[in-house]
Amino acid sequence: MAGFDMTDIRNRILRALPENSLSALIPHLKAVELPSRKVLVQINERPLHAYFIESGLASMIAMSTDGESVEVGHIGFEGMSAAHIVLGADTTPNRTFMQVAGYGYALPINRLRQAADGDALLLELLLRYNHYAALQLANSALANARYSINERLSRWLLMVHDRLRCDDLPLTHEFLALMLGVRRSGITNELHILEGIHAIRATRGNVRILSRQKLEAIAAGSYGTPEQIYEDLFRKPLSGPIPPR
Repeated sequence: MAGFDMTDIRNRILRALPENSLSALIPHLKAVELPSRKVLVQINERPLHAYFIESGLASMIAMSTDGESVEVGHIGFEGMSAAHIVLGADTTPNRTFMQVAGYGYALPINRLRQAADGDALLLELLLRYNHYAALQLANSALANARYSINERLSRWLLMVHDRLRCDDLPLTHEFLALMLGVRRSGITNELHILEGIHAIRATRGNVRILSRQKLEAIAAGSYGTPEQIYEDLFRKPLSGPIPPR
């Protein structure tokens, strides 16, 4: 992708930036394709770029030393990869890759740190996003511990639907099983239940959302709190640096 028109930005972090902050980043942003399976953050490696996603879906995976893995977060047009860099951490034990292809804007990590160090409003916005991401992770832990597979699957489908903004979600049973940390046969059974109440229609490599309302009713309290907090954080005006006393 040779160039981009900043008036067409979808990424909500970039859109929320004040004009001066965004203008300072524009020369360093590069529009890039993000194909499926592209690794955005590798385990225990310092990334070269942060990606502000415009379309598609990235998955953040936690992995144990003995090979167990489960998804702990999503990133779509509401967010960015390598947010840990803003917190002063060069690496993370989590892996982030594109699950659904899309495109976004790549910003060199060194430039991200320089910009955040010199722009209090940018730093505040990035810290707000990190706070939201931590809440989303906490909510995932709560869902995994206290909610059924059916409720967790409904929550997960809603989260993907939020980010892709279309009713057809290109998801395989194998991927759903990996993301929820259950066997493929368990996912197949739960998809059949959701199909039976006409909440979704599942075909090979695709899940079509037929009724968000039904999914929200099943997900119940496992879905919605981080999403509302995100909206509140990104509607709230930026305050800038705290004045000295």
